[in-house]
Amino acid sequence: MDKKFKKNDTSFICANCGEFVSTLNYSSRDHCNKCLCSLHVDINPGDRQNECKGLLIPIGVDYNAKKGYVIQYKCEKCGQLHNNKSAEDDSFKTILSVMNGTYSNKQLK
Repeated sequence: MDKKFKKNDTSFICANCGEFVSTLNYSSRDHCNKCLCSLHVDINPGDRQNECKGLLIPIGVDYNAKKGYVIQYKCEKCGQLHNNKSAEDDSFKTILSVMNGTYSNKQLK
């Protein structure tokens, strides 16, 4: 299986909170910058080939000196775990709420 990154930077309406999410313009946009949720649509980054289409909920955040904040996700539909770098315009308040255990994607709708 080819693990190459495929740039796919498109705007979308968040399936969780309904926010309009604009393009990132420096990498592929794959999660909402307000609630941090995403859809389980990629097998390899940017390919949009995953048939699951479940909601990816942030369950943790780690800080990496080279990558910055890395968000850990769990798919509500299939349970698969997934990691992704945060974007420059992600809500830092939301990142902190995931880190301190007070995050609820339902509150952000």
